[in-house]
Amino acid sequence: MRIALLSDIHANLPALEAVLDDLEKQQPDAVYCLGDLIGYQVWPNQVVELVRKRGIPTIAGNHDIKLTTLRPKLDPCSQEPSKEYAYQLVGPKERDYLLTLPRQIRLEFQINNTPLTLLMVHGSPRSINEYLLEDLPEAYMIEMAQEFKADILCFGHTHKPYHRVVHTTDGELNPTYHFINTGSVGKPKDGDPRAGYVMLTIDGQERATISTEFIRLPYDVEKAAKAIELSLLPNELAGMLREGK
Repeated sequence: MRIALLSDIHANLPALEAVLDDLEKQQPDAVYCLGDLIGYQVWPNQVVELVRKRGIPTIAGNHDIKLTTLRPKLDPCSQEPSKEYAYQLVGPKERDYLLTLPRQIRLEFQINNTPLTLLMVHGSPRSINEYLLEDLPEAYMIEMAQEFKADILCFGHTHKPYHRVVHTTDGELNPTYHFINTGSVGKPKDGDPRAGYVMLTIDGQERATISTEFIRLPYDVEKAAKAIELSLLPNELAGMLREGK
């Protein structure tokens, strides 16, 4: 089974379109979005519309739920550059959709009579705002996987993709845990400005084999950066987009 995982689109319509075009070619068995459809860019409504039109199961990201607290405080008459302008652009039906998204999606497989659980969250199972960085202590990651009964834990939020495999010596089963960060579709922070997503493959052999492909796609970064500069968003966001920071 091939499962495409994307996250942290951040209202970057050109980047999302590049990813969706590639998915048409890849034809995965399933596609999931791990949140943060909005923030930092000027196309939140178009992004939400595309995700909904494609029927992509989606969980809430921290920027999506920010609408709960930020929207009442926004001043529509302000002409000062502000990151909060990105939330002001969200339409009422898009806001309602974002605020009803689930916080996690759990998939349970049976591979040769052996259970395999895949848990998708935005930050971590403990907090939507937690950063699961690649260099966190192994013991901490194992404890989290065991607490939430996840053989494969998939998440975004840091905008830095990785696949970390942790083998344990816990009893006779010697379980292996997989921690997969999807990176970011619309605002990478790993120095590569291209849009990114993950193709997760689960092969059902004697024991399930888990592999990932981190796919990076060129898109019109300059179009996205100039859209920021022509808006009331801070110009610094355009520079970060061009540099992948």
